[in-house]
Amino acid sequence: MDQQDENQPETGPYQIVLPEWISCAPFERLLGMDIVAAKDGRAILSMPFRYEFAQGAGLMHGGALVSLADTAVVMAIKSMLPENTHFATIRLESEFLHPVRQGIVTAKAEAGFNGERTINGEATVFDETDRAVLSFRSTFKVAKQPKIRSVD
Repeated sequence: MDQQDENQPETGPYQIVLPEWISCAPFERLLGMDIVAAKDGRAILSMPFRYEFAQGAGLMHGGALVSLADTAVVMAIKSMLPENTHFATIRLESEFLHPVRQGIVTAKAEAGFNGERTINGEATVFDETDRAVLSFRSTFKVAKQPKIRSVD
């Protein structure tokens, strides 16, 4: 894993340069996410259940599962948009269906436009037995400006 650049402040703001348009950012790499596929508004990502992702009862933390689903939708969206298009999650909803106790989880996502700048996405996360464990829906907004403005 990459170490934080010593020239970057510990609490941000950060300048992130990704190796490719469809690639994992530092947070996704921290979680061990792997992009299996991302094409034509669909994506598949996987992530291992590491000890650090366990909540108090030994189950996979819901936030880790939601992060995987959200990132899968992001990769599906990136497969539809020109490189360096800025967009962000503006709404998300998750339904936890079953607990995860071990193994690799996989998110299958798809996204589509709902108007000029709004994109809706859906993902289902599966455990290693191919049982659906999370249902996820989200809405993203594409920025009007090609570059995100700094907040000074």
